[in-house]
Amino acid sequence: MYRTTSFPTIWNEFLRLQRDMDNLLGDSYQSGKRIAPQYPAINVWANQDSALITAELPGLNKKDIEINVIGDTVSIKGSRYPEELPENAKYQRQEIGYGNFQRSLQFPYTIDANKVEATFKDGILTVKLPRIESEKPKKIAVKTL
Repeated sequence: MYRTTSFPTIWNEFLRLQRDMDNLLGDSYQSGKRIAPQYPAINVWANQDSALITAELPGLNKKDIEINVIGDTVSIKGSRYPEELPENAKYQRQEIGYGNFQRSLQFPYTIDANKVEATFKDGILTVKLPRIESEKPKKIAVKTL
């Protein structure tokens, strides 16, 4: 039986360092790639009758937002435009992104598209998504014989 001895190489040290960094940074960093948060940030509440979505969309106008409902899926689409810089100005730091975005959410029931309501105030989009009547849970009364 042969015994092999491995000596640490610079590459093994880099791999160890990468593993340590992955453990330190957790879910926001995987194998050297940063994971961008999904945009827009949303909250979803639900009960037996409907669901309510709130989405943070600061700096947008309602004309820049589109909501589509197909069956059990709702999509929020929109566009954020870049700021206009003053003449001869250059960015020193730019963290606010711009461009097109879309978020789609699937629900465990069919949405009544004719009764969906959406409001937009102070950069917060609120979308109420009622469940169609035929899929709402029905309470059945128990009769005695």
